[in-house]
Amino acid sequence: MTITSPHNQKLKEIRKLRMRKRWRERSGRFVAEGEDLLAAADAAGWVAVDRFVAAGSGLAGVEVDPKLLESASGIASGTRALAVYEERWAQPKGPLCVYLHGVHDPGNVGTILRSAEAFGVACVMIGPGSADPFGPKAVRASMGSVFGVPVVREGELPGLKIALVPDQGVPLRAVDAADEVTLMIGAERDGLPENAVREADVVAHIPIATHSLNAAMAATIALYELAHRISDR
Repeated sequence: MTITSPHNQKLKEIRKLRMRKRWRERSGRFVAEGEDLLAAADAAGWVAVDRFVAAGSGLAGVEVDPKLLESASGIASGTRALAVYEERWAQPKGPLCVYLHGVHDPGNVGTILRSAEAFGVACVMIGPGSADPFGPKAVRASMGSVFGVPVVREGELPGLKIALVPDQGVPLRAVDAADEVTLMIGAERDGLPENAVREADVVAHIPIATHSLNAAMAATIALYELAHRISDR
């Protein structure tokens, strides 16, 4: 049976999950939109709570009038498929972990998740002031990696803690990587707060000609460096 009513409770729930962080936190659920994201979830073994598709699309799921599905979507061009999932929170683990502190841009958080999956990161910990990794913008920016990388919200940071701070400490390439490493990343403008830097074992920077890099770019470069060194040990 095709959903044709704009007052359908399931569609109302999707709008709330997309637009209200507190609603996501309360329900422990989030929305992923688009066939590629849903395929990534399927490949990673995530089972949807609800799955909706545009009527006539030929896709698997509960059929919805295409105009209604478009109105429930957060994508400007609309979507042919979206699904609701239960959030998953993992425990911190190595050998390579990323810790985000104050990375409030959801696009950066999603992109870091994508880089983390590319370099085989064991987990990404979401610290204070960082964007919700299960928010719609972060989920889209992750290109499905939110389903492939364990996400952590609290716990002890594993291994050698390296704080990445522009123009401070030693060049990252000079750090003697241990068997387990946590890379600590701060906001693009403010960087890591002093208390977080004090908790680090090493302060390092990426030598560049300008003052700073986008947080996601810096994380990607650092992960490339560290992942290869850890795998070579």
